[in-house]
Amino acid sequence: MRKLAALICTLVAMAPWSLLARQTPFRSTKNAQTTLEYMGAAGWRITDGTTVILIDPYLSRILGPPPPLAQPYTRLPGDTRQIYGWNDVAVPDVAAIDAHVSRTDYILVTHTHYDHVLDVPHIALKTHCTVIGTESTENVMRAYSVPEEQLITVRGGEDYDFGVLSVRVIPSLHSPLDHKHYFSSETAPAGMKAPLTLEQMHPEGGTLAYLIRFQGHKILAFGGMNYIEREIEGLEPDVVLVGAAASRREIYDYTGRLLRDLHFPALVLPTHWDNFFAPYGISQQSSVDALQSFVQEVRAASPNTKVVVPKYFEPIPLQPGTK
Repeated sequence: MRKLAALICTLVAMAPWSLLARQTPFRSTKNAQTTLEYMGAAGWRITDGTTVILIDPYLSRILGPPPPLAQPYTRLPGDTRQIYGWNDVAVPDVAAIDAHVSRTDYILVTHTHYDHVLDVPHIALKTHCTVIGTESTENVMRAYSVPEEQLITVRGGEDYDFGVLSVRVIPSLHSPLDHKHYFSSETAPAGMKAPLTLEQMHPEGGTLAYLIRFQGHKILAFGGMNYIEREIEGLEPDVVLVGAAASRREIYDYTGRLLRDLHFPALVLPTHWDNFFAPYGISQQSSVDALQSFVQEVRAASPNTKVVVPKYFEPIPLQPGTK
């Protein structure tokens, strides 16, 4: 009888640890090859061949309203795509999305503009992934009936461990469009019902950056051309996705301060620099040419930092991580 009582006590004592073990995700090894792929606009795929992380995946590249003061995309001969206004319901290019996204585990959304969030509901419903973003982003997901258990709402300051990776959410700022006149305090409200117009889908809702610790790497991802200096000090990533479009020039010593505060990362990948109104098959040479000034800024501020100008969907392999 005493042996039975002792066995029961042992099992009861072990129960919480057993439950914890089931709740703790499997941690992958730190020697798998990690690659990054540019998807256009601010979109990226990060994967080790097992876990897939998407950042601001936007593949539809619709002819939507341009940013303030930007020139609308000029149609090329044969381009018959619909032109969308703010009051139109935007239809994601499901064929383009499905051609490039078969599965994902996590989507990190930096803010709720349509060139960051339009395609996320379709991907989330298709892959059953976790979507991390602001209340504004998650309200758009809810409008399209993405299940609540797939949504993690953040505001900046969180640092979450998912087992195979961890994610620190960094408060940030949107690009200074319209000669520094851009400002938005709008948030996509709760209770919306799909389909949403572009105006309903577009409230910024606050901007975030993400520090992703994955396979021994620390990857810092921005979704635009701005940052809060005190929030990035001491992060020391080895890879940084840096917003590199022309509006960065509205920020004092944008590239130099960024790289110094991050202690001169090994690799910089420019993001959100392409003409995302143009279809994938159209030449981006003019955007690549304009990007060269950013490349020179990086080299001047941090000569030992490698800069890679990405090509759509071409994997960029990382050296084995140690951080």
